[in-house]
Amino acid sequence: MPAEPVAPPAVTDDDPGGRTVRRLVAVVAVIAVLPALYLRGLNHKFLDLKIYMSAVDWWRAGHPLYDYVQPDRVQGELYFTYPPFSALLLWPFGLLRLGATVTIFTVLTVLAVALTTRWLVLPVIARHGLPRTFTLILAVLLVLAVESTRETITFGQINMLLVVLILADLLFAVPQARRWAGVGVGLATALKLFPGIFIVYLLATRRWRAAAVASATAAAATLLAAAIAPSDSWRFWTHELWTTDRVGRTDIVGNQSLFGLLSRFTAPEKPDRLLWLLVVAAVAGYGLWRAARAARAGDLLTGLTLTGLVGSLASPITWTHHIYWFVPAVVLLADAALSADRPDEVRRRRWLAGLALGITPVIVYGVVTFQDWGSAAVRTRDPVDFVVQNAYVLISLLLLATLPVRSSRRRPVEHPQPEKSRQMDGSPQ
Repeated sequence: MPAEPVAPPAVTDDDPGGRTVRRLVAVVAVIAVLPALYLRGLNHKFLDLKIYMSAVDWWRAGHPLYDYVQPDRVQGELYFTYPPFSALLLWPFGLLRLGATVTIFTVLTVLAVALTTRWLVLPVIARHGLPRTFTLILAVLLVLAVESTRETITFGQINMLLVVLILADLLFAVPQARRWAGVGVGLATALKLFPGIFIVYLLATRRWRAAAVASATAAAATLLAAAIAPSDSWRFWTHELWTTDRVGRTDIVGNQSLFGLLSRFTAPEKPDRLLWLLVVAAVAGYGLWRAARAARAGDLLTGLTLTGLVGSLASPITWTHHIYWFVPAVVLLADAALSADRPDEVRRRRWLAGLALGITPVIVYGVVTFQDWGSAAVRTRDPVDFVVQNAYVLISLLLLATLPVRSSRRRPVEHPQPEKSRQMDGSPQ
């Protein structure tokens, strides 16, 4: 007699209907949370972008660019603090209405989030056979939920545009030895100085030509600005660059750098500069050493992520919207956890997954969005203050020490070239 057929369970791992419902629920849940996360940030009212454009209008009227000042309740006074090359690129936006400029910056930032997240996540999807469309959508939504992204959008910052230049250079142009390798890092450095740490990374990894191209590009952009605005350029490079007070108070919690951590111990006084330099030297030396080792092992994403974390820690002022580098760090942790699939790697898998799951809610909730730290000097008075006020600094230090370097044996799928990304369309849905 033929065996009696057994009815399949109502929902199984092979049930496409059940999978679709679960994925839709996950996506809708994240979408539903986003407005609540962004609501507080709307109080910023694109403040930074308004300062940029007001300073450019002031400059267009014939005034010295770095004389522009705007009163602020917390910081006292706010100025235009970027290099003159940034002011040149902002100049055309002065011809537009502010609302149009805000819209352009917001749309470009969201597109940059989608593009860079795609670059980070596609190789992980291909390596582990993850559902392509669902994973990409969920990843983009989660990156939009992270506090650094929210602050970038609601302040009207340009950070994500710099990230596009850096990732395009270091994930694609440099490893492929393109002629223009280094141009992206050089342009980003000319715009905002912080990306200069990636020129140091190129030197540490012996990418001599790319480092030279990056340096030459930054120098050429700076000289172009000097030719057009010589007095403002001279003033910036000889005076304003070295006046950190123009950027803002170093003790406020929004400054998540090592100098900010030390400042919160000594506020309202500034911390000892020698102590800070010694701490930065030790942290930067260790972090760049690990970054160079990762690059030599072929793990370029880990190398540049560690470098970004070093830059965030070493800079005197690192606002929360500067710390994009937690995003690739979480992707790397998730990838490494999924790769730890041997029976003897259960503990490692749990550790990596736990670290990723522990960091994610912290960088989504953030350190400034839902807390009013007031306008008075911020002092660290006890261990709880130390952890709460320096959450990003502590996570950055933890990641410098623990971010795994992925073995090339376990990374058979390399980062897709931007122009070849359509080849990935056959991945599982």
